[in-house]
Amino acid sequence: MKLLTLVLMTLLAAGGHAKGIFRSQTMPCSLLSGVSSRAYGIYLPSGYDADPQRLYPVLYLMHGGGGAHTDWERWNHLSAVADSLMRNGDIDDMVIVCPEGNQQNMMYFNAYADDSGTPDWRYEDYFFQELIPYIQAHYRVRSDKRGRAIGGFSMGGGAATVYGVHHPELFVMVYDISGYLRAQQLDFLKGDPSAQWRQRVIDTNNPIQRIEDGTAEDVTAWQQVDWKVAVGDHDFTLEANMDLVKALHKKGIACAMYVNNGAHDAQWVNPTLVDVLQRADKNFKRSSH
Repeated sequence: MKLLTLVLMTLLAAGGHAKGIFRSQTMPCSLLSGVSSRAYGIYLPSGYDADPQRLYPVLYLMHGGGGAHTDWERWNHLSAVADSLMRNGDIDDMVIVCPEGNQQNMMYFNAYADDSGTPDWRYEDYFFQELIPYIQAHYRVRSDKRGRAIGGFSMGGGAATVYGVHHPELFVMVYDISGYLRAQQLDFLKGDPSAQWRQRVIDTNNPIQRIEDGTAEDVTAWQQVDWKVAVGDHDFTLEANMDLVKALHKKGIACAMYVNNGAHDAQWVNPTLVDVLQRADKNFKRSSH
């Protein structure tokens, strides 16, 4: 929390300096059952309109279960943190996209109808076939792997990890914050009638198992991604995230892991956001040389 506090204090002291903007927007959608438009959030740095020829690297930032595409701005002060880091020269300008993963159906993965009558939900298809192309068509963002990173918290951390495992050719960095990676019997899920269906879908996409079963070709592709895991030592996802790192290391894939005092909450996420932005920036800069 100390680093975030310092960042926010710097921001307040900056007064009238130019600021980036976070917008809640909508886009057309055809791949999600019953959905014709889909919300997303986007952060544009302060200099975005100054140079119409400039292309920016892009970070996709996934929110946690039960949240919204505005969570990173509302609860984690995304634009304030990004503005301060950019203004102080700690990171270069980037665009940050916050997809919506809760409206209509709380699921970031493809999930198909079963005996319970759960509707088809092609979110992963939507993300790669509609959202990314839409962002690239409507904003000046880089379209190459080296200019694109992904991260997320909890359900979003699990999705970021799975997306990186499924499509390592598309991301230079994957940053998993307390990712929900496999089904767990948790008390707060007992009152959710769709919890068991959701748990089955999560286990179907278990990235730990996918990495353990990976081929030599898979491993070569995964080695071209910068992986990082951050999790609190009192977090219920700690063991699964440790198993993820072990699976990567066993395959000879480098993965940084940071464990510190913390649970599964915003108090842990807030300071980690600074590291997400700084690590993404380092990868973008490294990739540009």
